[in-house]
Amino acid sequence: MPLTGADGSAEDPAPPLVVPCVGAVVHDAAGRLLLIQRGHDPHRGLWSLPGGRIEAGESPEGAVVREVREETGLDVVPQRAVGHVPIPGDGVVFDVLDFACTLTPPDQTPVPGDDAVAAVFADAATLDRLPCTPRLVETLRGWGVLPD
Repeated sequence: MPLTGADGSAEDPAPPLVVPCVGAVVHDAAGRLLLIQRGHDPHRGLWSLPGGRIEAGESPEGAVVREVREETGLDVVPQRAVGHVPIPGDGVVFDVLDFACTLTPPDQTPVPGDDAVAAVFADAATLDRLPCTPRLVETLRGWGVLPD
């Protein structure tokens, strides 16, 4: 039975929970983009940027450093925000702020961990072959951060 207001009109359902998240746009010295293959839902098995939820008391920049280290073993320094995207989930909206990050040191090799089952630096040809999360490639292209 739908919820109704005092006047008998239908009430809107509660808005979804908004979960603040971060993502990392990381390129290696060859200009390839760092991607992880997701190990858990949402989008298990698809390729995406490393990232995740911002923990209580954590800055977005601190969260992106932590998430990249947990998912890939890499150390990064966030440089600037490059874009923002809401990603609908099951009763939630993941509110993702993506940062351009620099590898420090620049010659690191990703090793999957935490939520990632695989981690790679992908050139444009590889990126075109990978099954990515919805709208990832289009969004990154729009932000001008895809490898050439």
